[in-house]
Amino acid sequence: MPGRWTSFVADCGGALVRGLHEQGNPAHRLRVEHDSRTLLIHLSDEDGTGWTTIAVDRVTRRWAVAQGARQVTTARDAYDNLAGLLRAD
Repeated sequence: MPGRWTSFVADCGGALVRGLHEQGNPAHRLRVEHDSRTLLIHLSDEDGTGWTTIAVDRVTRRWAVAQGARQVTTARDAYDNLAGLLRAD
C-alpha cells in the first residue's frame, strides 16, 4: 500500500473522531480511510472480534472485500484483491 492514509473525521464537541460505533454497541465499529486513489471501509463484527474491509477504487468504483480477525490484515487483503482486479481490466 502506498504512502500514508488519512481518515474522514467528524467534529464532535471540538474533538476529532476517526471512527464511528453503533449506538448502544460500542464494540461494533466503522472507520473509513483514504488516499488519492482508494477508499478503505473497515467494519467490525457485531461483537468487535473480527473485521470486514471493503477497498474501493476512487476512479472506477471497482471494489474488493476481505474478512479476518485483524483490521490491518483485512485492509491489506482487500487492497491487494482490488489491485488484482484493476490489473485484470
